[in-house]
Amino acid sequence: MNFVECHEEPIHIPGYIQSFGYLIGIDAESHSITFFSKNIEDIFNIESPEKLFDKKLTEFPEVFKTVIDSDIYRSLPNFTRRENETFFDKIFIGDKQYHLSAFRSKSNIFLEFEKVLVNPHKQISNKYDNFYIVDNDQEIWDLLLNTLSKIVNYDRMMVYKFMMDGSGKVVAEKTNDNLESYLGLHYPESDIPIQARELYLKKRKRIFSNVHSEPVPLLSKNLESIDLTYSTSRGMSPIHGQYIKNSGASSSFSISIIIDDYLWGLVTCQNSQPKHIDLEDRVQAGIFTALASNAYSSFKSKNELNYRLKLNEKSAHLKTEFLKYNSLLDSLTENKAEIRDFLEADGLAVIAEEKIVTEGSTPDVATIEKITQWAHQYTEDSIYLSRSFLKDHGKELGLDERAAGVVIYFVERSKNNVLIWFRREFDEHIDWAGNPEKKIEVIYQDGQEKQMVSPRTSFKIFTEDIKGNSKRWSSRNIAALQAVRDLILETSHKNYNTIKRLNDELKKVNEELDSFSYTISHDLGTPLTVMKLNAQMLLKTLADPSEKSRNKINSIIEEIDSMAEMMHDVLQLSRAKHSEIQLESLETYQTIEKIIENAKITFGTPASEVVIKECPEVLADKTMLHQAFLNIINNAIKYSSQQENPKVEIEGTEDGDMVIYRISDNGIGIPKENKHKMFKIFNRMDNAKKFKGNGVGLSIVHRIMRRIGGSVDYESSPNGTSFILTFKKP
Repeated sequence: MNFVECHEEPIHIPGYIQSFGYLIGIDAESHSITFFSKNIEDIFNIESPEKLFDKKLTEFPEVFKTVIDSDIYRSLPNFTRRENETFFDKIFIGDKQYHLSAFRSKSNIFLEFEKVLVNPHKQISNKYDNFYIVDNDQEIWDLLLNTLSKIVNYDRMMVYKFMMDGSGKVVAEKTNDNLESYLGLHYPESDIPIQARELYLKKRKRIFSNVHSEPVPLLSKNLESIDLTYSTSRGMSPIHGQYIKNSGASSSFSISIIIDDYLWGLVTCQNSQPKHIDLEDRVQAGIFTALASNAYSSFKSKNELNYRLKLNEKSAHLKTEFLKYNSLLDSLTENKAEIRDFLEADGLAVIAEEKIVTEGSTPDVATIEKITQWAHQYTEDSIYLSRSFLKDHGKELGLDERAAGVVIYFVERSKNNVLIWFRREFDEHIDWAGNPEKKIEVIYQDGQEKQMVSPRTSFKIFTEDIKGNSKRWSSRNIAALQAVRDLILETSHKNYNTIKRLNDELKKVNEELDSFSYTISHDLGTPLTVMKLNAQMLLKTLADPSEKSRNKINSIIEEIDSMAEMMHDVLQLSRAKHSEIQLESLETYQTIEKIIENAKITFGTPASEVVIKECPEVLADKTMLHQAFLNIINNAIKYSSQQENPKVEIEGTEDGDMVIYRISDNGIGIPKENKHKMFKIFNRMDNAKKFKGNGVGLSIVHRIMRRIGGSVDYESSPNGTSFILTFKKP
């Protein structure tokens, strides 16, 4: 008897398709017909379908006339070089309109047909940037489901996140009021096994219109060679079909959430009744999902950047503290609380110079010695990490709840210099959608008796209590550990060569990053310009564009302008660091006056009152001086533009050997909680989101003022803001 695991099921070559689709396969070189779905005779007037084999569509001009005349078929030799490069068209077959999709997979070109459905209830917005102005990741997924519900409107719509072990969790949900909520429930890895996850990376939208309908077989002389990976109508696996039925659904629709080329999760939709979604609506849903995925990636990247900046600040402070002591043991023990907190641990053990010093909640010294001996014997790398240390080694080492999770770092293995971070046992409860244990059933397939994993028949909440684990060590904890490791290397006088190597590597990385930012900002200018020109030409060439079409094209143009502005600002930031500077005595009045004139036009504020008082000369670089004033004055006029009587005041005063310029406005002000990050790149205040911007300008000013020997600071209240630029006197 054969046993078939879920991950062994060949779901990409089922040999049949779903009933909503019609499929014809032709050889990529000869264009002769190699396979087709049995139901094509339902839409094409074919007397003997078997006569199609090894013939071309052009040999049946009356039957396939609209297909042959389509732009897709005419251009077959040109677009079929890359796999899954799909092209779409609409054609009439008889008196009905069909979507025609064409793509290449291996040696075959697939021509896939499905009826065009009109969705009279579809309501979507052209505000594609809504995903980028929300405050947290949960809002991104909730907004996505609300948006998709206006397009596909299934009974249950979920965002399903894959966990590290392949299992999944519902992190967002939108349902009809009469359905039980699945929010927060976990699903075992076998629900979406590895080969299914691989297919979701390749084919990012998957619909099962009616799980109760009979599949349509493919007819071919070599059926096993037909890979349906990229086919929209690919048939369901029997296990998955039964799974959907057991859940009480009759139709499902899934969209892959891809983040950094990784399958982060799925949008999973279920409907109690059979339901088909038109191809155009599925494509639209895929676009919105991609936008939400990009917004989530951007949100996480910004958070990660902020965390790294804070970690760098903490590392710099700790480095100062380390250097106060003459030995490694003293540096570690005198800063043990900070080192413990770096990894958000409950306890820390410092083993050095044959001593053990502890901080926080740790096992006793004898147990720590056992753990250290175990690590010497059973680990080879300098770092060992586990959240299940109590569960895996509790009995042999005599551990208790204080050592459920550990991070062991060998500072110097030969001298037994070790750091061990501890986390206490975490009472973990996982709510599963049904009992996750696999059940086996016997089926007969192709005359053979097989054992297969049976899909769950119940999705009633099943709570699993997990003992012996700590909370997970996150990627941020690993970054913090690396920071501690680097800090120890940097502050050890015996590691001069290592320090030099690390510094050289850091310098090289920084140079590469600056080069990248300059290149990407500069080189993307041309394609952005082409895109904008094409959009503008499209707007002009439309014979009689509707207001909706005009708004959409104008929205595209606005987004291109925003991208171009961001690229320009990043380019200016790079130039502010590397450009050659020439300090000279410069007058400022004409520069300031011209910037004000342009700013009023840019921000549409001709009524803004701008008062220019004394403008003493400063020692600066001409280009950089203009850039600094440009960013500060533009901000002042922009952020005061919505006041009843917008006003900006500019005044320079001499103070000893310095010249201080104060640019004041009566705008929205800067919240106190934003002060620590005002000059960091891509930072935007919460109260400034209604104004256009990207958070680069103040970073440019900060870098410029430092390069020319000056400084920038600000004072703010709810009634306005004053930026203070300090220059050297000529």
